[in-house]
Amino acid sequence: MAEITIAAEARTEFGKGAARRIRRADKVPAVLYGHGTDALHVTLPGHSLMLALKNSNALLTIELGQDKHLAIPKQVQRDPLKGFLEHVDLLIVKRGEKVTVDVPLNVTGEAVPGSLIGVENTAVAIEVDATAIPNEIEVSIEGVEIGEQLLAKDLQLPSGSTLAVDEDLLIINVTAAPTAAEVDAELAEAEAEVGIEHDEADGDAGESGDAEAGDAESE
Repeated sequence: MAEITIAAEARTEFGKGAARRIRRADKVPAVLYGHGTDALHVTLPGHSLMLALKNSNALLTIELGQDKHLAIPKQVQRDPLKGFLEHVDLLIVKRGEKVTVDVPLNVTGEAVPGSLIGVENTAVAIEVDATAIPNEIEVSIEGVEIGEQLLAKDLQLPSGSTLAVDEDLLIINVTAAPTAAEVDAELAEAEAEVGIEHDEADGDAGESGDAEAGDAESE
């Protein structure tokens, strides 16, 4: 994976007011910590950081004056409505060091006809070299038959990495797609559970009206 270099500035102001001023200047408050060092409070350029974090496991080189720190995102806080970055925690790592990270899964391939693909987990935790974290792990469903399952142990992991979860963790579950009748039955059951009732009187009234109209025409 590519390393992304970002220039940081030391942060001396704290609190909500200071954080708002930092964000108004298109910067993001952040903390660097790890390896027994004191936490380093910094500000990072907002646009550059946003681009870097398009990959949740980005490997960052943070330049702070003459010092450089290799780090990965540990916690990213975003505004729940607008999505802009509010605060970032960065974990300092060393080259050759193993870290545990959640890696997104990318499902590829064509499902067999008549099957329904259930994705039970969209990411999996692995232990991997800090400088070799993959952007994603592919999971192929090509040729997987109805009734079969793919577990964590079936994943093709990057060289040098190992699972950090139970190897029997369910990833993909392939079942038979429901028929139209089964879908209608499930919908009717769900509606009944929440108290939705269909008024059949409307249909009866319509039929009665049509009959009366026919009688009037005959007279």
